[in-house]
Amino acid sequence: MTRPEPAGVAWADLEAAAPAIAADGGRLLHHPNGVGGLLATVRGDAPPRINAVSVAIVDGRLLVFVLPSAKRTDLVGDGRYALHAHQDPAAPSEFSVRGRAMQVDDAAIRASAAAVWPFEVDESYWLFELRIEAAVIGRRRTANDWPPVYEVWPPRA
Repeated sequence: MTRPEPAGVAWADLEAAAPAIAADGGRLLHHPNGVGGLLATVRGDAPPRINAVSVAIVDGRLLVFVLPSAKRTDLVGDGRYALHAHQDPAAPSEFSVRGRAMQVDDAAIRASAAAVWPFEVDESYWLFELRIEAAVIGRRRTANDWPPVYEVWPPRA
């Protein structure tokens, strides 16, 4: 079976279409401990896999480096993902995106991403762009503010 071309948009397109969601989401994905979020991947009828990952927004792309693993096999074979930003009690808002991942082979993009990565990457790490089909932000000023105020992209009719 041939994998469909990734649908969705680049991070830069999300920034243009929904600047407040992208700004708040980008801040939540940039966590001081280097973990950008939890990445869920799927393959066929198998249960989803969830792993902590570092992500970066480089040149208008949401990127992740992945070592040889079941997660990488999922991204290559199926591509569907969901990414939820790391939640911090001091910044209790939540952010998630979903879509399809696309492997990036361009040496210049890879070099730009490696230059800002929180750890050393070598050739065993493959680079993927997380193309975005949907984004959700749940804003909370404090941990006591409930429920969050949600905003979605694309807006629901």
